Amino acid sequence: MKLLSCKETTRLLSQGEDRKLAFGERVALRLHLAICDGCRNVNRQFRFLRIAVKSLSRDENGEEAA
Repeated sequence: MKLLSCKETTRLLSQGEDRKLAFGERVALRLHLAICDGCRNVNRQFRFLRIAVKSLSRDENGEEAA
């Protein structure tokens, strides 16, 4: 198994939101995130954006907006 580049890692982080990653992809991703501060920061930013977008898409009653 080869180590992922930062570019490949951010691509997988993004794709992981749209599809289930294969076992090998998840392992390679976790390994890279364990050693790369920059990609861990990108992962936190992606998570923050997901939460922000979800909260913006809810109305004042906490229900999904149409």
